[in-house]
Amino acid sequence: MWKKYSIFSNYLSSGRESEFGNCVLVMDWKEGQGAGPGHVQGQVSGHEQVISGGETPATIPAGLEALYARCRSIYLDQPNPLLGGPDPLDYISMYANPGNTKLNIPPHWHYVSFGCSDLHGDGRVHEATGPECPSGFGFELTMRLKREDGEKNPPTWPAAIMQALAKYVFQSESVLCVGDHVSWHCPLDNSESRVQHMLMGEDPQLGSVTTPNGSVQFVQIVGVTTEELRAAQHWNGVGVLDIMKRMPSAGGPWMLTDMRRGESIYELEPSVAEEVENGIESEGSNLSGVSARIAWAEAELGNMDPSSLLSPRIDTDRESESSPRITHVESEQIKSTLQKGLMQGANKGCINHGTIEGKDGSEGDVEGNVATTDSAELFVTRRLESVHLTINLESGALLPLALRGRLKHGRHFTFKSVVDVGAVTLVPPGVAGAFVDAGCPYAVRGPWLQIFIPDDFFPVMATDLADLADPEEVSLPATFRWPTRKLTITIVAEEV
Repeated sequence: MWKKYSIFSNYLSSGRESEFGNCVLVMDWKEGQGAGPGHVQGQVSGHEQVISGGETPATIPAGLEALYARCRSIYLDQPNPLLGGPDPLDYISMYANPGNTKLNIPPHWHYVSFGCSDLHGDGRVHEATGPECPSGFGFELTMRLKREDGEKNPPTWPAAIMQALAKYVFQSESVLCVGDHVSWHCPLDNSESRVQHMLMGEDPQLGSVTTPNGSVQFVQIVGVTTEELRAAQHWNGVGVLDIMKRMPSAGGPWMLTDMRRGESIYELEPSVAEEVENGIESEGSNLSGVSARIAWAEAELGNMDPSSLLSPRIDTDRESESSPRITHVESEQIKSTLQKGLMQGANKGCINHGTIEGKDGSEGDVEGNVATTDSAELFVTRRLESVHLTINLESGALLPLALRGRLKHGRHFTFKSVVDVGAVTLVPPGVAGAFVDAGCPYAVRGPWLQIFIPDDFFPVMATDLADLADPEEVSLPATFRWPTRKLTITIVAEEV
C-alpha cells in the first residue's frame, strides 16, 4: 500500500492492478497490440463511456479524438491501450516504445493521460473555450519509464502517480507547467530507489496539439533524485532538465525515468556543480513561493509551545478595529488573491510533500512586482513593530534559497500557509506593489504579512541562516534572532 506522503489519497499499486478511488482496474496489456479502439480496459465510472465494448466505436468526442490521433501517429500498431478510471482522469494509455538506437534511447513504457484537457467540449467537466484558448487546464500528463529486460507488461504505479497529480490539479486549479517540480519524498515506485521526486518537461515526441476545444501541451513527468530537486529549486527546472537531456544515464534527450538509476547528475558529471552554481549566481531562482506550515505573532514569543503556532490562528482575543474579523466570503477572496497574485500568475504550481510550490516566469505579473487585487484592498494595512515567524523545517530550509536566489535578485518570496488562509512575503527593495518599506518593515493586510529585507540586512541574514541549506544537520527547534531588527525566526519539526 502506498504511504500517504502527500495531500492525495492512498493508491494501491501492486502487480497488475491499480485502485483509483472506489474503482479497481485490471489491465490486460498485450505486447505490440494494446487494446483496440473497440473496447475500454477496466471500468469507467462518473463519465459517459465513449467507446463501446467489442462493437463498432461510438462517436468519440472531438477533443479526445485529437489526442488519440497524435498518439496514433507514433504508435500505429497500438491503437488505444487504455486504462480507464473515474475522476480525475478519464483514461490513461500505456504504450511500448522501442526507443531510438541512434539517439541512445532504450526501449521504454510511455504513459499518456486523457482528462486534464477538455475531451468533450460540452461543459461537463471543463468550461468550454475554443481552439484559440487552452483546452481545459491546457495540458495532459505523460511519463516514460525505462523498460527492464524481459519485462512484458508495463508497471501500473505511474498511472497512480498521474491520477494523484491530476487530482491536485482539479482541486487546486493550478496547472503543471514545463519546469515545475514535485517534491514526493518517497521512491516513486515504493522501492529503495534514489528517484524520489519529479520535474515536468515537454514530451519530446507528442509536444503540443491543437484540438477543436483548444490547445493541449503534453507535459512529461521526469523522475529525479533529491539532489536534482534541490538544484531545480535553487535555480530552475528547465536548466536541470537540459543537463539531464545530455546525459543518457540520467534520462537522455527523451527524459526517461530509470528507477534503478543510482547516480545523480552531480555524480555522473562533477562539472555540473559549478554549472548549477553559476546559474544560481547569475540568474537566481524562478521559484517565487511555497506552501508551508507557518505562523507569526507581533510580540516576542519566548518559550511559547511551537505547536500552538502551527495550528490555525484564531485571534479572537486580539481583534480590534485595526484587525478586522474575516468573514467566510472575505476568506475565499484572500485565497484567490494569494493564488493568483502572490504566486505571480495562477495556473503555475507544483506539489511539494503535500504542499504547493509556485513558479513564476514570463507570464503573469511583471517580474519583481508583488501583485495585489481588489480583494486584498478590503483590509486595512496594519503596521507591526516586531515579528516572530515560526515555520516548519522543510519550508524553512528554503530560506537560504529565498535570500540568495530571489531577494538578492530583487524578487520577492512567499510562504503560503497550509493551516489557514494566511501568507508571509519577504520583500526586497524596489518591489512595486508592496505595502512595506524601510520606514515600515513589517505590515499586515488581512491575513497577508509582508517583511521588508533591506540591502544591508540581506548578507547578515543569509550568513546566519546558511546552516538551513543542510536541514539534516539542524537541531530543532532552532531560533534565529536579530534584536536590532526586531525579527525572530523559529524553525520547528514537521509535526509538533
